[in-house]
Amino acid sequence: MYAKREFVNLMRLLLLVAISFAVTGCGRNQRMDRLYAERCLGCHGSFGRGDGPVTVSLPARLPDFRETVQRKSTGQIRRIISEGRGIMPGFDPALRPAEITDMVEMVRFLSREGRDVSWWEKYDTLVVAHCSVPWDLFLGYDDAPEEKRVEKP
Repeated sequence: MYAKREFVNLMRLLLLVAISFAVTGCGRNQRMDRLYAERCLGCHGSFGRGDGPVTVSLPARLPDFRETVQRKSTGQIRRIISEGRGIMPGFDPALRPAEITDMVEMVRFLSREGRDVSWWEKYDTLVVAHCSVPWDLFLGYDDAPEEKRVEKP
């Protein structure tokens, strides 16, 4: 009886620790906000709606994250940020891989604001242990990032 109670208490403690790591590791943070403000806000706007101050001079309408992001995999979003798409430049040379990961997460956060989210989107930050783990790739839900090959002369 005593051993069973101790086991249950230990499991509760482990669950609490796992949830605290998940919540602290996957939340929106100041680093993400700063990167977004420096690199994205001018075109995509404060909430990712494609209504930034630069858009008045652009030849095309920019997508609203709330309408487009939920249909894209993490790898697709990462590729768009890294390589660019349409009139958006690629940020691969300017941002480190960890910063691109932050931007992917920021785009996901902004895509949820102001729209009805699916039930799983409300809890997805609690599902993974930490955002830096590429679960989509690990579980086979996403394409592996293509390696850039440098040809030797």
